[in-house]
Amino acid sequence: MVASPTRLSSPATLRLALLAPDIAGNVGTLMRLAACLGVALDLIEPLGFPFSDKKLARAGLDYADLAQVTRHADWPAFLECLPGRLIAIETSAAVRLDAAAFLPGDTLLLGAESSGLPDWALARADLAVRLPMLAGRRSLNVAIAAAMTLSEALRQVNGWPSEG
Repeated sequence: MVASPTRLSSPATLRLALLAPDIAGNVGTLMRLAACLGVALDLIEPLGFPFSDKKLARAGLDYADLAQVTRHADWPAFLECLPGRLIAIETSAAVRLDAAAFLPGDTLLLGAESSGLPDWALARADLAVRLPMLAGRRSLNVAIAAAMTLSEALRQVNGWPSEG
């Protein structure tokens, strides 16, 4: 289900946001992650694939209808709805994930798989975080990076969903 862009009434939950994603399968995977953990997902256009792409549906399985997904026409439209801090996840960030402090209401922003976040998006972030990796490695898959960062953020804000 795709919701229209609106400001959240409660900033207590964390959000994931993807700026101009270009691999449908990764977006589908993140839709499934968002549905399973009760985290909203913001997709900031342009998308590098049709939203009806078969790879998106295959990766999201039947979880896509359970996810709270909001599509934003562009960056300014996304910023109008931002409920709290913007946390950029980028390989060039100065702060390591294990040193970052997350707060309820944070939105975790990731860029396109092929190019990462542009400088203007990084400049808008309240905090930029990187995942530590061995020397000589360029980057992780965007869905993996999002899941790792979201896991740590949920742990810090005591935001894991109740089971059952």
